[in-house]
Amino acid sequence: MLRPLLRPGYWCECWTRSPATGPRSVLLASIETNSPSEATRWIRVTVRTIASALDRETAHKAWDWVTYGHKEAEDALTNGEAATFALTQQDTHIEWILRPVTFLPLAHREAQRLPACAEQFTCPTTHKIARHQANNY
Repeated sequence: MLRPLLRPGYWCECWTRSPATGPRSVLLASIETNSPSEATRWIRVTVRTIASALDRETAHKAWDWVTYGHKEAEDALTNGEAATFALTQQDTHIEWILRPVTFLPLAHREAQRLPACAEQFTCPTTHKIARHQANNY
């Protein structure tokens, strides 16, 4: 009965670990996409943006993935498997994780009032830390 509400898609996350984040990885960003190519495009755009700031060896690895490696990730997603790509430069590690998922749409949050219980749930601490660190608070 709920089948028509479900839709396949892909969940994409970007995590980082550095001296600024401490020993734990911190979620920097996440998005949902409708296709494997949209999922890898998200990473490719990000990697192109940071590539000029990378050292030679890391930049070479980044450009290899942007040019060729993303195809392997798309194949994995198409076959129902997760895919990852990671870069490490000095003491900073960035990892992108892509997963096939099934989405269940939620109520439209802008046009309707949320139920009273929605106010009981807060953002996890790691997300608050990431947001504050990103804004230099």
